[in-house]
Amino acid sequence: MNSFNTIFKVQIYGESHGAGIGVILDNVPPGIPLNEDDFTADMSRRKGGQRGGTPRVEADIPELKSGVFKGHTTGAPLMIWIANENTRSADYEKQRDVFRPGHADFVAHIKYKGFEDYRGGGHFSARLTAGLVAAGVIAKKILSTVSFEAQVTEVAGQKNPEKGLELAIAAKDSVGGIVSCTIKGIPVGLGEPFWDSIESRLAHALFAIPAVKGIEFGAGFEAAKMFGTEHNDTYIDQYGGTTTNHAGGIIGGISNGNPITFNIAIKPTASTPKNQTTYNHTTGALEDFSVKGRHDLCVALRAPVIVEAMAALVMADLFFLARSKNGTAAI
Repeated sequence: MNSFNTIFKVQIYGESHGAGIGVILDNVPPGIPLNEDDFTADMSRRKGGQRGGTPRVEADIPELKSGVFKGHTTGAPLMIWIANENTRSADYEKQRDVFRPGHADFVAHIKYKGFEDYRGGGHFSARLTAGLVAAGVIAKKILSTVSFEAQVTEVAGQKNPEKGLELAIAAKDSVGGIVSCTIKGIPVGLGEPFWDSIESRLAHALFAIPAVKGIEFGAGFEAAKMFGTEHNDTYIDQYGGTTTNHAGGIIGGISNGNPITFNIAIKPTASTPKNQTTYNHTTGALEDFSVKGRHDLCVALRAPVIVEAMAALVMADLFFLARSKNGTAAI
């Protein structure tokens, strides 16, 4: 499935080395001021070219193809197109005979019977997150009273991301990292028990980001080491304020008025310049292999704005679900 959410629907399309990528948003409210300049800040945060990032730098200028008229959303489906202008597909033609360790090459080849677009990872590529960041800009506008702030808090096991990146550079290998996100301004009552709990919905969306391998809310896995009285958040007022926030702003799958906090674990970039051994499906033999092309040493460095976008898309949909049930806006 290439679409997500229940009311505020998001559909992604495109391939890493195709003509372009983008998103289609359905049920965007009419009257939201929107132009291409609104996307500049967040799109720039996702771009390559920075230290530790891929040398591939795209203009990443979102083109609003439908759903916007005279600088405002119309309420019709909103289509965003982002052109691919800096591809080097020849890098992937040379390595077509081998399945890159850690990549989706093998499963894509089997699932799509050899017809997949393998250039740059095709539809599996993190390149598609550019469209999700653009969609996140609109979701943030819808949730104008809510703030989303994500940052890299660990690289290669180091609390200082720069030190972690130095380890990757010295080893000439890729590394993973941790991204922490805080959402403020969510009122009490969003989310539903079980399937549509805030944790369930956020986890579903965040695991769609390539390279994400784990998520924890509030105290997360540390909660397993605590006593109940230590983990429980003591209420201090009628608004649900608590002395601690081990629950991460969510109780019973529903927002409790405190900041929603979570961490995600991002694995090392699969494309590493170090030699590896892999299977050549043309010769049927194992061979030494080194990934060619332009890749991130640590993909986590560009992930915070993607995490914010995914979180905003989920929270916007939960807001619309609450409004459809209650008949009034919760935000």
